[in-house]
Amino acid sequence: MSGLIGRKIGMTSIYDANGKNIPCTVIEAGPCVVTQVRTNEVDGYAALQLGFDDKAEKRSDKAALGHFKKAGTAPKKFVAEFKEFKGNYKLGDVVDVNHFEEGEFVDVSATSKGKGFQGVVKRHGFGGVGQATHGQHNRLRAPGSVGASSYPSRVFKGIRMAGRMGAETVTVQNLQVLKVVQEKNLIIVKGCVPGHKNGYVILHK
Repeated sequence: MSGLIGRKIGMTSIYDANGKNIPCTVIEAGPCVVTQVRTNEVDGYAALQLGFDDKAEKRSDKAALGHFKKAGTAPKKFVAEFKEFKGNYKLGDVVDVNHFEEGEFVDVSATSKGKGFQGVVKRHGFGGVGQATHGQHNRLRAPGSVGASSYPSRVFKGIRMAGRMGAETVTVQNLQVLKVVQEKNLIIVKGCVPGHKNGYVILHK
């Protein structure tokens, strides 16, 4: 599926023709360089590998330097593959924000913000147990019972508990492209996308 690699700039809002205020996210989409072309004959599937954001050569190993040298480009910080990419692209070609059009819908994937170790109320939306009065003092945000004593005398797998939250790959589907700014390689999509500012995102048509 066709797509592009970008960087999340931040959120803002714009007004539509009816004067409605629409929250949106600004993404710097590309330009990306085709760093590898996979074919059915050689690799068993057809795909394009795109690279985004230049990296210093001294921070790349020799294998990576040779890989990007074949494409005639500088080493890249982020690469991703896109299967069944529409269009005839060759090694070293540049794919920019013109790949997208205003009004179409895209899926955006990124790594969500890490929240660290969190309790069940924040992590899973539990309501808490017990009352705030009648003598109890520390059970407001507790998960409650997670098993039984006599049978089965263990905790079943999959029980929702406290633990690390966030820092996972999240995909938000069907975000409308509100505006494409070609001269600055910017794409503005409706709504919010995962991740922090300046984080890498992958856009799929």
